[in-house]
Amino acid sequence: MSAASCLLTEDQFLCSICLDVFTDPVAIPCGHTFCKTCITEHWSTNVQCQCPNCKKGFKTRPELQVNTFISEMAAQFRQSAQQKASSSSSEQQVSKPGEVPCDVCTGTKLKALKSCLVCLESYCETHLEPHLTRSGLKKHQLIDPVENLEGRMCLQHDKLLELFCKTDQMCVCVLCTVLDHKTHDVVPLREEYEGKKAELGKTEAEIQQMIQKRRLKIEEIKHSVELSEEDADREIADGVQVFTALKESVERSQAELIDTIKEKQRKTEKQAEGFIKELEQEISELKKRSTEVEQLSRSEDHLHVLQSFMFLNTAPPTKDWTEVNIHPPSYEGTVVRAVSQLEETLSKQTKKLFEVELKRAQQSAVDVTLDPDTAHPELILSDDGKQVKHGDDWENLPDNPERFVNFPSVLAKQSFSSGKFYFEVQVKGKTKWDLGVVRESINRKEEFVPNPQNGQWIIWLRNENDYYTAANHIVHVSLKSRPQKVGVFVDYEEGLVSFYDVYTAALIYSFTDCSFTEKLYPYLSPCYQELRLFSDILKSDNSAPLIISPVNHAG
Repeated sequence: MSAASCLLTEDQFLCSICLDVFTDPVAIPCGHTFCKTCITEHWSTNVQCQCPNCKKGFKTRPELQVNTFISEMAAQFRQSAQQKASSSSSEQQVSKPGEVPCDVCTGTKLKALKSCLVCLESYCETHLEPHLTRSGLKKHQLIDPVENLEGRMCLQHDKLLELFCKTDQMCVCVLCTVLDHKTHDVVPLREEYEGKKAELGKTEAEIQQMIQKRRLKIEEIKHSVELSEEDADREIADGVQVFTALKESVERSQAELIDTIKEKQRKTEKQAEGFIKELEQEISELKKRSTEVEQLSRSEDHLHVLQSFMFLNTAPPTKDWTEVNIHPPSYEGTVVRAVSQLEETLSKQTKKLFEVELKRAQQSAVDVTLDPDTAHPELILSDDGKQVKHGDDWENLPDNPERFVNFPSVLAKQSFSSGKFYFEVQVKGKTKWDLGVVRESINRKEEFVPNPQNGQWIIWLRNENDYYTAANHIVHVSLKSRPQKVGVFVDYEEGLVSFYDVYTAALIYSFTDCSFTEKLYPYLSPCYQELRLFSDILKSDNSAPLIISPVNHAG
């Protein structure tokens, strides 16, 4: 019998009602076999008494007798299947925490491979086999294993949630569409799934794009840090070079000063040593004569005394030391001259530093043009927006909020709220002018005294040679030469505004530790022109324009 059972297939031992191996198999008159309990319950719930498979009807309910042969064969098959399942389970993965277990496995639960939306159960590889081989079960909808399959059933109608109500944005069953959602826009789950999947794909693409942008931003930031590190290293190297040169210059000047002083002292000492040597030699001669005089004065020999006296009476050759003196050398001006030379060296080094600094600032040059909508009505702007001067007449212009009306000023069209920028303005021929940057909210209708507290970082010229700026108070700026072209450099994040004499590469003034919270605009004022009497001729003074000049990076 065991050999025979090996020739039979699994389908031959499965009840078509419970889909499991026969339990107490009974055959009905049409020849089909079912579990006794399954066919009995089937006939009890149906009015007609017919075969579930072939639909053959019976006038009276057939008497059911257990088929002993098939029962024994089913038992043999069940035992073989359990052994096979046991052997297979050792090769399959046991369900771990967080994984969906097989609902059919008894004892050790294996990991489910699929869940059935019709049977509402999850199956491991062994128990999934019927759904892959039996024609009736092949039609069931299998999905990747999920827990809580009951949650896929409509709580109200106990039917599978296989539709989607777009009106209420919820999953519904078939009965819901004819009751609560009768007039709503209802589509199959798959259709809505495809739409949502497309949206998810689009969202995923957007997310990936955002991730890519952030990765690029990370690379950009890293690159900025690298550039900053290179700038820092270069700045340190330049600084070390300059200060090393200054240190060497100081040490050299100090050594030269000491050598000069010591050389003077050595000459003095040499002269003194010569005098002392000469004096000591005379003292030696005089001591010798003194001894001879003393010896002669003690002699009682009249003839010897008289003969020797004539010789001793002649004084030995000596020098008149009355006017001989040692004059200490004068060191007056020695230190001053040394410091002056050092100052000259320092000035040269400083000039080199400013030249380098200016060239770096010029790398941030921007194209600046003047905005006629902000210009005072008495100002005249060139067509290209690069020049401005004061005119004689008040133009009838719209008094818009951006326009200056109390002082002849104008702003650039360009504004800056980050980074660095630089521009140059020619001030040649002017006796008065204002120049710098201001914040956007500056008061344009009233006269003001420029200062950072009011949002103005400006320097100005008055009376041809008097330059001023304002921090906490008005500051007079002392310059060695009169600038012909002024460069304005701003580092927004650093809070720095610097003004340079472009031709001499000299720093005029710097505002540091500024707090910028608004847009900054380049600000120019040619100031009023004045009539002056020159050699009985009335001429207009300060009529030259301020000119925004192109930046010469090589200069």
